[in-house]
Amino acid sequence: MRFFKEIAGSRPRALLLDYDGTLAPFRVERDQAVVDPSLCNSLEGICRSGRTRVVVISGRALRDLIPLLQLDPLPELWGCHGWERQLPNGEYCEPELTPTVTRALEQAGRWMQSAGLNGRCERKPASIALHWRGLDEDSITRLRARVRAAWEPLAREPEVELHEFDGGLELQAAGRDKGYAVAQILRELPHNAVVAYAGDDYTDEDAFKTLSGRGLSILVRPEYRETAAELWLRPPEEWAGFLNAWMVADREGE
Repeated sequence: MRFFKEIAGSRPRALLLDYDGTLAPFRVERDQAVVDPSLCNSLEGICRSGRTRVVVISGRALRDLIPLLQLDPLPELWGCHGWERQLPNGEYCEPELTPTVTRALEQAGRWMQSAGLNGRCERKPASIALHWRGLDEDSITRLRARVRAAWEPLAREPEVELHEFDGGLELQAAGRDKGYAVAQILRELPHNAVVAYAGDDYTDEDAFKTLSGRGLSILVRPEYRETAAELWLRPPEEWAGFLNAWMVADREGE
């Protein structure tokens, strides 16, 4: 594959990775969603080589993501769909929210508590998410409609957005997404850098579109869906094979 020859050619390179559904299989118990064992060796090898800029870009809050990664040293991390950033040296950039956003998230959280839905609620520095993974379709339909009715009025503010993701609904600060994170990284890389982004969710589509013309976008998903990604890989075998090939090419580029 020509792409891996470019990696082995010692050009600057960056591997950008979504977490849930891409590095870690989905779990109803979200705090147990660790990196797939079939990916660990290649991922650790790429990270430790220091020749590839590895970046994990997640919708999770970084405080929840870091314990699950189990990587030493940690790569560069982006959380909350581009609102949080932590560099490999530990420097942390926290989100700065407007009073309007803060008020909307607080209202959404109070409503979730009063509705008895705290167990399905995830509070993050720049958003609040409802998770319905593990429920049957009828229950999801009812829950989605109930929460949308409460949250949609809050999203009428231009600074607040409401998005559905694979497994839930999220009310978040407007203006950043995974594409924002990718755009920032691309600005920091030489124009000839070899770049790939891999993700599975609808929230990764912003990243795929941002990378168009600058790198390889990869949909990692058991079943195909319409996407802006250029390549589709099924987990775990095809996806694990790609990461292993990257690790091998990375070594050849020493």
